[in-house]
Amino acid sequence: MTPTPQEAVGDRFDPQRMQHARERSWTALQGIRARMTPGIGEDDAKAMALEVFRELGMERLWHPVIIRIGPNTTKTYRERSEPDARLGENDIYFIDLGLVFDGHEGDVGDTFVVGHAPQMQACAEAARQLFHRVADAWRMRGLSGEALYTFAEQQAEAMGWRLNHEIKGHRVSDFPHSVHKAGDLGELGERPSSGLWILEIQIAHPTEPYGAFYEDLLTA
Repeated sequence: MTPTPQEAVGDRFDPQRMQHARERSWTALQGIRARMTPGIGEDDAKAMALEVFRELGMERLWHPVIIRIGPNTTKTYRERSEPDARLGENDIYFIDLGLVFDGHEGDVGDTFVVGHAPQMQACAEAARQLFHRVADAWRMRGLSGEALYTFAEQQAEAMGWRLNHEIKGHRVSDFPHSVHKAGDLGELGERPSSGLWILEIQIAHPTEPYGAFYEDLLTA
């Protein structure tokens, strides 16, 4: 049994299967990355992603595939992309996947750059670095979900980036986690347990129209 209602799991929940779903989801993300070439549009990329999922034996999506290109990288999950975005020769994009393998939810996201775009590359790397700073703070200091995002904001500002406050992480579990009504990680007043919460980081350049995204499972 988990200690709080926000961390309830189903009868089929298995921590090892959660890790398997995580690993397979990262494999899927890298498979999509390998197929992202200049000229591809977001809709074409999402259609191509389905081929990757089939090859890996994905059972189903638990949230729609999100692929954002260029200025659309500043948009949140709920916002629609500006239409007709295509990957330029020197450009940035991110991939956000919510996949089910063996009855368990994987949720991963990362940002990449094609061509020569040093400032965009710095943005992508900053999102990863910020994620790891926040995850380390969770491991070493036992911060609550709320405190993690306060820390993330402070660190993003110190690094010269703008944190997207609407992105605050969430639960995952055996499918479907939504039956547990856990709320956002950034609203959790207690220390989140290992293997149940997705830490999401989305940042943007303070003045230019691009950003970066990174997410993964918090694991001890």
